[in-house]
Amino acid sequence: MAGLSCGIVGLPNVGKSTLFNALTRKAAAAANYPFCTIDPNVGIVDVDDPRLQALSDMSHSKKIIPATMTFVDIAGLVKGASQGEGLGNQFLTNIRETDAIVHVVRCFKDDDVIHVAGKVDPIEDIEVINLELILSDLQMVDNIVKKLEKQIKAKKELVPIYETLQKAAAHLNESKPLRTLSLTPEEKEHLTAYPFLTDKKVLYAANVSENDLPSMENEYVAKVRAYAEKEGNRVIPICAKLEEEVAQLSPADAREFLQTLGLEETGLDRLIKAAFNTLDLITYITTGEIETRAWTIKKGTNAQEAAGKIHTDIQKGFIRAEVVPYEAMMHYKGRVGAKEAGKARSEGKEYIVKDGDVVLFFHN
Repeated sequence: MAGLSCGIVGLPNVGKSTLFNALTRKAAAAANYPFCTIDPNVGIVDVDDPRLQALSDMSHSKKIIPATMTFVDIAGLVKGASQGEGLGNQFLTNIRETDAIVHVVRCFKDDDVIHVAGKVDPIEDIEVINLELILSDLQMVDNIVKKLEKQIKAKKELVPIYETLQKAAAHLNESKPLRTLSLTPEEKEHLTAYPFLTDKKVLYAANVSENDLPSMENEYVAKVRAYAEKEGNRVIPICAKLEEEVAQLSPADAREFLQTLGLEETGLDRLIKAAFNTLDLITYITTGEIETRAWTIKKGTNAQEAAGKIHTDIQKGFIRAEVVPYEAMMHYKGRVGAKEAGKARSEGKEYIVKDGDVVLFFHN
């Protein structure tokens, strides 16, 4: 999947497809009945970064390539999905491949939009979905454990992995997600091979109504916040209806429209930034006449590994990286000016790349 990927989950009629439409400006059927999303829709969204345009203008680049984020819209889960209720378990496999989960929670009252349970209760909604994800993980653990039991007789080195999985199963059986299970670094390593759903980071998108603008706070959002804090997860209040309207506008009109509502940026930009933070991601930039481009890496990545994002040959033949922070690049009007002012640094392969570093790699 391109760049970072998030699976969007939520009960039917919480505003999931509306949010997805806004994210991708691509019409997933948003209808007022359960199961209108049959196949998982996939949308690749550009990450808004004004630094790219500024650098491109300076380098006279022919094109700009922003970082991207992939969103996978999973069909509305219902109680019993892991046992095949509703559209069942088939959709959960689509989230296994994503880096994080965006859990859309309904935090608005609207008599025109039916709620599956007949009442608005965000915590109960969260727990219905969480339970389905837990049950799905339990099924997966059981299958893996059964396989390991057969192999373990001949391969004693599998015993520690088997024991960690037993520990995971016991935790899931208490209806607790794996992200709340305390494990040693070695045990964590044992589980990395398996894409457990409840081990992923979660961002709660609290979907509010237009009446809650611009603060986007209400009693429901407060409840979701308290719940997320206990898990160590974040909440991004968002008005999916507004986002869908804004997505139809040109960037200039969108900015103006948001300002009239007292908002500085779209909820989607906040959501994307939060996803980057949650997953400890940053971007470094390369710029020249051909293109100005953002590259997504994990915080703490060194220069040689970062070079590998562009091409493995650059990583293998790495000599050095010439690094200019974005601010210095703008202040001194380009790499030449930054060099003259002593703001361009020559760094070796162990240099830890920072967000907004404008990098030029030298390699054999």
